[in-house]
Formats: sequence, structure tokens, C-alpha cells
Amino acid sequence: MRNRKFITHHVLRFTFYAYNKRMITLYSWNVNGIRAAQRKGFLDWLHQTSPDILCVQETKAHPDQLDEALRQPDGYHTYWAWAEKKGYSGVALYTKREPLSVQIGLGIEAYDREGRTIVAEYDDFVLIGAYFPNGGRDHSRVPFKMAYNADFLAYCNQLQADGKQVVFCGDVNTSHKEIDLARPRQNQNSTGFLPDERAWIDEVIAQGYVDTFRTLRPDEAGAYSWWAYWGGNRARNVGWRLDYFFVSEGVWPFIQAAAIHPDVMGSDHCPVSLTLQFDAKRET
Repeated sequence: MRNRKFITHHVLRFTFYAYNKRMITLYSWNVNGIRAAQRKGFLDWLHQTSPDILCVQETKAHPDQLDEALRQPDGYHTYWAWAEKKGYSGVALYTKREPLSVQIGLGIEAYDREGRTIVAEYDDFVLIGAYFPNGGRDHSRVPFKMAYNADFLAYCNQLQADGKQVVFCGDVNTSHKEIDLARPRQNQNSTGFLPDERAWIDEVIAQGYVDTFRTLRPDEAGAYSWWAYWGGNRARNVGWRLDYFFVSEGVWPFIQAAAIHPDVMGSDHCPVSLTLQFDAKRET
């Protein structure tokens, strides 16, 4: 595997959209195959929604397999992490403003060969877009998932120890509380809702990271970001909240909004979003 660890200030040059340094809109979306999403209108959505930053999970593609419009859309820098296994995993970053630096992976080969993580540093925060492992129906990948989760949190904590503010997002592949999935009782023994998986989110919050959507909307039921394709689950809103934006405590006062967008089609997940404004603290 060739070294893809660190990339900074390179390659891609575009005409930038106007960018307000202080107001930033961020989106995260597990597209379940970016080429399939393109056929379902992904680029139309991207240009209409025009997020300042978009983190994409489960691209299932090497960038060389993508056409120019998808790989390097007008107005965006793009960065890619892909899995050695074809048609599997993969994450991407679309960003209007060039980051100060971009790191591909956590620097741990077992995870990085699966293309699960991109780290981008901006003026006010470090953004990590991640596709957390699925534990598998037979739970065979739960130990790998929990190892990734632990190392991921340690990485975030080190960033904070180095004086950085942290925003992380992506498909965490876990619903935290019973309110976060339609059928908690039936899924007590399902990966994505196992006690150890849920306890990891407890630990994230205990260490000072804020689940932005749930903190702003503590009692909102039926707010899901993933629905199984079968059984008409999406139409009946039988879903799970698996996709998150977490922020360190220093970022929290500047959060203006956090949302889930179930009306956006094209994947079995929908996008989630976060709005930050660093020259205006949120009213509490």
C-alpha cells in the first residue's frame, strides 16, 4: 500500500465561490456508493445546497473511477481516502476553502487500508470526516469497530491536548439512545445498538464532546438518518439515527443550527448538517 498519509496545499485549483470566513455550513452524507448517488442527482444536490464543506462516507470507489464532474466539481477542493478492497468503504471531503492541511487516515494501517478517515485543519477547528465500522450481523466486526472507536477518540483528544478545537462527523453506525431508533426493543441485540457501542457515545459525551443535534433537540422523536431499503421502512419512517456531528466544548457556543434532511433522497442514509458562525455566539 503506497503512502497516502499526508497531503497539504496541492493539486486542485478551482474558481472559488464567495466564502464567508465566519459563517460555515457543513454537511455529512453516507451516499452508499458515490457513483450510484451521482446517477440519482448527487451533483445537482451539491450545487443547489452549496455547503461550504461536505464530508461523504461509503464512496465505494477510487477517485480514478470517477468522472471529472464528480471528482473535481466546480468550486470545490476534493480529497479522497479509499479502501484497498474494491467497492468498499471510502470517504471524501468536498470543501470550498482549501484547508490549512489534510491528513488521510488516522495513521493506523488496519483502519487506513479501509479508507475510513479524513482530517482537515481550518483556521478555527480541525474537521474529521469518518465512516465508522459496522459490527456485522454476526457481530464478528464489533471488536474491530470498538478498537477504531477507541483510537478515534484518542486521536480527537490528542488534537485538543495540542490546543485544537474539534468537529467530527460521519456515519457512526450506532444509535445512542432509544429515542434514536424506531424499534429499540427489537434491536437490543443488534449491532448499532449494543450496550458497548452505545457506551462509547456516552464516553464521547463524558469527555466533553457535544452531540449537536440531540443537544439542540433533546426530545425530538422520529429523527432518523438511515432506513433499511426493504419493507418500505423509509416511507414508514422506521429508521435509525446513525449520522452525527460532534463538536468540542470550545466550538459549541458558535453552533447556530443542526439538522437532519430526510427529504434528500439518493441513498439509504440522508444528509445531516451543522451551521457554525464564529463571530456570533448562539443564543441559549
